Amino acid sequence: MTQDRAQILTARQMSDAEQRLIDGGSSIGELMECAAAGAAEWVRRIAAGRSVTVLCGPGNNGGDGYVIARRLRDSGLEVRVIAPVEPKTDAAVTARRNWGGDVETTGGLLEGHVLVDALFGSGLARPLSGEHALLLRDLASRHALTIAIDMPSGVPSDDGRLLNDKLPRADVTLALGAWKFAHWLLPGREWCGRKRLVPIGITSVEDAARLVTRPKLSPPGTSAHKYKRGLAAVVSGEMPGAPMLAAMAAQRAGAGYVKLLGGCNSAPDPALVCDDRALAEALDDSRIAAILVGPGLGRDEHARERLNAVLRADVPSVLDADALNLLQPKMLDAGRAILATPHDGELDSLCRHFAVIAEGRRQRALGLARASGMCVLAKGPDSVIAAPDGRLALVPPAPSWLSVAGSGDVLAGIAVSRMANGRDPFAAACEAAWLHGKAARDCGAAFTARDLAKNVSGAIAACL
Repeated sequence: MTQDRAQILTARQMSDAEQRLIDGGSSIGELMECAAAGAAEWVRRIAAGRSVTVLCGPGNNGGDGYVIARRLRDSGLEVRVIAPVEPKTDAAVTARRNWGGDVETTGGLLEGHVLVDALFGSGLARPLSGEHALLLRDLASRHALTIAIDMPSGVPSDDGRLLNDKLPRADVTLALGAWKFAHWLLPGREWCGRKRLVPIGITSVEDAARLVTRPKLSPPGTSAHKYKRGLAAVVSGEMPGAPMLAAMAAQRAGAGYVKLLGGCNSAPDPALVCDDRALAEALDDSRIAAILVGPGLGRDEHARERLNAVLRADVPSVLDADALNLLQPKMLDAGRAILATPHDGELDSLCRHFAVIAEGRRQRALGLARASGMCVLAKGPDSVIAAPDGRLALVPPAPSWLSVAGSGDVLAGIAVSRMANGRDPFAAACEAAWLHGKAARDCGAAFTARDLAKNVSGAIAACL
């Protein structure tokens, strides 16, 4: 079967997936040979003829290290193996025996070009001992490059915390079999360096989290017209700039028709249709496919009434910014297609309102989605997307230049446009997050939210 390159597995899911391969006829040794062969090829290419030091631990991650060392030696590279602890699993014992070469217990004054960190992998749950942490830091400081096998030692795979102070950062991390959460969550993500996936035959795992990848989009059909492509409505409020930015992004994210409801005295783009009627009247249009409310809405009673009008309209909606500060559980109807796009402060507030007790953006987003029935795109440097049914997606890193006023309005505008195109909230959130990051990369450095909105159409073009 084809390797699923977008799934993200917990340590338990990974162990279960490997067990299924073993139940299907593979042995632990065969899986180790397969994983290490793929990793060794990456190391060989990166080393480019230079010497390699392999640091092996006592478990199967260390066993991978012995196999990598053997294969690199067989390819003609100069290889040294350091193992401060004897192997403790049968597969690791066999791998060390098959290595057949010298094994040193300390690094001494060894200097080299490439260090392979196979000390501890995805199963690590406790800090490294002082001896192991010092050895790892010392070796990393005396090698030009560090390559981590599966996970940098000292970073637990399920959450990306740092279990020790002063852990060295890997230049490259070779993920074995599947991505782990720490490859994409901060702070662990920054300790991984460049990341490469080494397939070992793991197929799709039920209920696995997903990495947001480039969506596959199509141009409008030959018989398309503006309503077939979707009418997206953006509700204005007391601050017109934010909804205007969102509408600009929505115009470029695929919707055939974008209408600004209210706020039409701000000299909007002539291509943007404005409707200054009472909001309830403006919303009484069966052609509206999705609504965005929140950017620039305000937080007074008038703003609350506008939010309530949107929620009574029973149209798929995106709630952002001020709408999230005004939202109360009693305002939501069960089964409504809603995407909420909170930053951390808004997420904390929503979790209090919906009685969600959880740690970390991932667990809070999942808890809020289940409690509220909304899909939640929890924004941040490592954004996560959670659905009420438990689906979870992690967003790959985007340029840090996105930390600019108005970028969240642009994201919300992209999301409502994708929902107007017929996407469910979870799919719309995944597409919007990817397009948002792509538009930012295309902007280069030091851009404005207006620049970002203008680059959304180019991000769409990259998906066709």
